[in-house]
Amino acid sequence: MYLADRSAPAGAKTAPDGASVRAPAVASTVLALGAVSLITDVSSEMVTAVLPLYLVAGLGLSPLGFGALDGVYNGVSALVQLTGGHLADRVRNHKLIAGIGYGLSALCKPLLLLAHSLGPVGVVLALERTGKGLRTAPRDALISLSTPAELQGRAFGVHRAMDTTGALLGPLAAFFILNMAVGGYDAVFGVSACVAVLGVVVLMLFVPSGAGLGPEPSGRAKRGGTRPDAGKPDPGKPSGVSLREAVALLRLPRLRALALCAALLGLTTVSDAFLYLLLQDRTGIREQWFPLLPLGTAAVFLLLAVPAGALADRIGRRSVFLAGHALLLAGYGLLLWAPHWPALPYLVLALHGLFYAATDGVLPAAVGATVPAKLRATGLAVVGTGQALARFGCSLAFGAAWTVWGAGPALAAAAAGLCCCAAVAGFVLRPAAADPAPDPARLPRGTR
Repeated sequence: MYLADRSAPAGAKTAPDGASVRAPAVASTVLALGAVSLITDVSSEMVTAVLPLYLVAGLGLSPLGFGALDGVYNGVSALVQLTGGHLADRVRNHKLIAGIGYGLSALCKPLLLLAHSLGPVGVVLALERTGKGLRTAPRDALISLSTPAELQGRAFGVHRAMDTTGALLGPLAAFFILNMAVGGYDAVFGVSACVAVLGVVVLMLFVPSGAGLGPEPSGRAKRGGTRPDAGKPDPGKPSGVSLREAVALLRLPRLRALALCAALLGLTTVSDAFLYLLLQDRTGIREQWFPLLPLGTAAVFLLLAVPAGALADRIGRRSVFLAGHALLLAGYGLLLWAPHWPALPYLVLALHGLFYAATDGVLPAAVGATVPAKLRATGLAVVGTGQALARFGCSLAFGAAWTVWGAGPALAAAAAGLCCCAAVAGFVLRPAAADPAPDPARLPRGTR
């Protein structure tokens, strides 16, 4: 079930006694992880919403300096993703590695209270992104391993919708704190740290470890209590993987294609922070309203993440994924044209949210259907790392282009690049190139 093919709709399953039962649409593991992500995103987005303005207006960074820092913010997590994914597969405890990542990010939030120049802020953000890099692949592997293949687009959509609820609440909290609390930015950073700790607690209490995790049983199988073989060793249960097996994963042609396309498109995807700065620059939005700009993106993402994931399961992930990038290109076009429409900010933010709804959960769903279960976190990390490193490069290049050429020419170059890269991705992921299924007999040695 790749980006290029169609998925069979989820249907009824048959219980041992012949009765027809329906699998749950979303596993409880997905809901628990969604709650953790919701709480954590409230914390993270409180900081993210004020960070561009804090750095540019408060600390006086140039667009080039902000581009470098934004690149670090996104690039460090990319470098750590492979480590987090491989460790999760190696120790067969995805929750442990994810918990370390969530904990490290939570510890970094109070350190922002002590950082008031570019160097210390950069170090703190790098550590915080290290935590994000450690947790991303194990978390997505837990979602994938707990969900049947034909429902993974919907499952990732549900998780991303809950995650985005936090992204919606975070900027709102930052807005009210900035306008009501004494201390401004420091108050935002302090509250963010407290919320991040709550997310770690929820993870520890409600999310299973993921060792040998599989799709949850349903119907009679779920109501029947303990299985007869419970507690006995499972000879088919995946064991820890070696570095050699992880490297051999790159021999899967479809995984290479997904990683290549994610990286190509990431090279021309302007970061959220730059897009909001562009929107303010082109429309003259006042500074006190700046923290609310991510709300437009988050609201649309929240409303459409689940429908977009279900649509991708039904008609094919390739079509939805590429359509998302076409919508982002339309947003770039509106910013370049910049007509004097009162609705321009709303249109750009809506297109930005549609882009995330059509891509953010669809890509890992496609990777999950391509990679063997025992290497699921590693495979997700490979694709995520390539995409994040590409976006790191885009942040550096876009910041430099804005500094040298100005905002308009820099965005025009990004739009032209996105158009070309989307065309290449459409060819690489064309339906004729898709395999019907990952045949275990044809997998590289060590990944079967």
